[in-house]
Amino acid sequence: MNLPLRERYPEAFLWPTKTYQPISAFCLLPGTINLAGVPREYTLQPYRDSVDLQIDYEVELNESQRAAVTALPGPALVIAGAGSGKTRTLTYRVAYLLEQGVPADRILLLTFTNKAAKEMMGRVTDLIGRDMSELWGGTFHSIGHRVLRRHAEALGFTRSFTIQDREDAKGLITACIAEADIDVKSTRFPKPDVVGDIGSLAINKQVPVSEIIEDRYPWFEPLTEQITDVLNRYTKRKLANGLMDFDDLLVLWLRLMKEHEDLRTMYQQRFQFVLVDEYQDTNLLQAELIDLLGARFKNVMVVGDDSQSIYSWRGANYANIMEFPKRYSGAQVYKIETNYRSTPEILNLANAAIAANTRQFAKELTACRDSGEKPAKVVCSAADEQAAFVAQRALELREEGIELSDMAVLYRSHFHALELQLELTRRNIPFSITSGVRFFEQAHIKDVTSYLKWLANPRDEQAFKRLVLMLPGVGGITALKLWGQFLTAHAGSRPLAEAVQLCAGVPKKAKVPWAQFSATVAQLEIKPVAGDAGAMISLILEAGYSDYVEANYDKAPQRKDDIEQLSVFARQYDSLENFLAELALLTNVEAEQERSENEDEEKLRLTTIHQAKGLEFKVVFVIMLCDGMFPSNRSLDSLDGEEEERRLFYVAITRAMDELYLCHPLIRTVAAGSSDDMIQLPSRFLKELPGELFDEWKIGSFDPYQQGAF
Repeated sequence: MNLPLRERYPEAFLWPTKTYQPISAFCLLPGTINLAGVPREYTLQPYRDSVDLQIDYEVELNESQRAAVTALPGPALVIAGAGSGKTRTLTYRVAYLLEQGVPADRILLLTFTNKAAKEMMGRVTDLIGRDMSELWGGTFHSIGHRVLRRHAEALGFTRSFTIQDREDAKGLITACIAEADIDVKSTRFPKPDVVGDIGSLAINKQVPVSEIIEDRYPWFEPLTEQITDVLNRYTKRKLANGLMDFDDLLVLWLRLMKEHEDLRTMYQQRFQFVLVDEYQDTNLLQAELIDLLGARFKNVMVVGDDSQSIYSWRGANYANIMEFPKRYSGAQVYKIETNYRSTPEILNLANAAIAANTRQFAKELTACRDSGEKPAKVVCSAADEQAAFVAQRALELREEGIELSDMAVLYRSHFHALELQLELTRRNIPFSITSGVRFFEQAHIKDVTSYLKWLANPRDEQAFKRLVLMLPGVGGITALKLWGQFLTAHAGSRPLAEAVQLCAGVPKKAKVPWAQFSATVAQLEIKPVAGDAGAMISLILEAGYSDYVEANYDKAPQRKDDIEQLSVFARQYDSLENFLAELALLTNVEAEQERSENEDEEKLRLTTIHQAKGLEFKVVFVIMLCDGMFPSNRSLDSLDGEEEERRLFYVAITRAMDELYLCHPLIRTVAAGSSDDMIQLPSRFLKELPGELFDEWKIGSFDPYQQGAF
């Protein structure tokens, strides 16, 4: 039997030392020389026995998993492909270290989500068979919080500091804007939550605020100095008031490690082994923390999949995982390529899909399952036909015994599923939307549709109030007064724009925006725009709402894309009334889903690919595979952007266990009955796939005469 690791590599298992002044000669080690007046060091070795788990690693792990689990001390990068048992590998690695005599409190296990942390700790506890509370396991932020609670005084905080939520942070930034004496109206200064987002992104990317503004918020470049000043005031106020926000849990943890050598040394000595889950999602700040904590022993094992790195937009740094072997000299690279999730046919397609990326670790997923159906490339005439196909095929599969909850429809952006939501609603097929805030409940969508609702029904009080509350200086009481004045002015069917102009209760600071609002309403009342929902939405965006989005909301470009696509969607309807009727139908369905979200009801899952990462389904439909939509136009500005989109496509494919349908609509409807519909080219990712790896399906309409129905 092989010797335990601690005996073969004792230098990797050094324990933190405690230094004592001997009080008698009996404390002296044999052979030492006692110099008068010089304290002597006496090292206490921990009394720890290895944990006798009797785990049969040969039986419970495959060869590649076992190689990573039993890896020798030292830095290690584990490339764990989709469906390869990443969590199992990490869990058994912890068990193996405990078997080798590593105390639980000398192991640090870092994850990204509370769900992952809970699952990992639960599995470790089940495997070990005893409480694992001594193990330092949790998210980056939870571990940071734990450390800061112990050492807050070193940074000028008390241990009783408060962690701010988003609303608290927004309030404090508002106070900082006021303190800086900034005229937010005349300068079109960003809203407090947007300022907070700018600061957060700068922190997570470890770049100056000016760089974030230049790259993501160019419309705010003239205000860069003022925004930076507000964020500096915000930082000082947090310290003065004993407050930390979510980002501070990492920023201040890193600062603590950098500025306080004694604490840095203590934690470097404590954490003999550092394990990191989903390493491809780390940002620069998190990578630096890992490097610092693992600097003494170098026993850093990071686990991830470079082919599933899809979060650069929130600060993840792809270079972390790609350059790990360069940063850690002598690092071992382990590849886990056996996939337990998908059929060979799906994996062959996945391998081909990612092959075009130039920056990646070479790997090829292999299946341990029996062969199944080839993936299907489904060519549809338009988005409504795509929706009909998904709905019908889902029902067919349901009849074959696959529950709706075992199926998912994946898409790149929220608006890609608009037609599908309508079709599922018409057919009474239950579905859940897990792609974040439901499309029609998003603030910017509700803003725009409020215009349409009010123009269609001038007595819609709620729609009117939502519009006027967007104006500077207008609060709830003023909005109510303006509503009363509008009703009086509108009596006798006076044009809406004229009635708006007659309202006398407009605050001084809202005079100019109110005049612009009136002018926009006047344009919306005139043919050919009037009554054309799509044209009305486009005009609203162009007439000033675009500026409002930039000043008031985060992710302004994506929100404007949503509105533009809503305009395209609306042009399918021959009247404003018909569009609003469908809108009401969808909104009511979304509200019902919100109420029954926790019910154990079988539903088809609709979700963005980003939010589907880590999940698996027996059947997966990927829709709107059109160039410019997936990959998105915005991503094609750089090679890195295109490669990340291809990784996103790879993630979508690898969610499928048994069946995969890749859907491509040929046209996008511009207007009902129009001959100017947009031709949509298939996604370049589809064109990269060898034809022999999929079956092509072409959708035809039912013909009773050809089907022999009579």
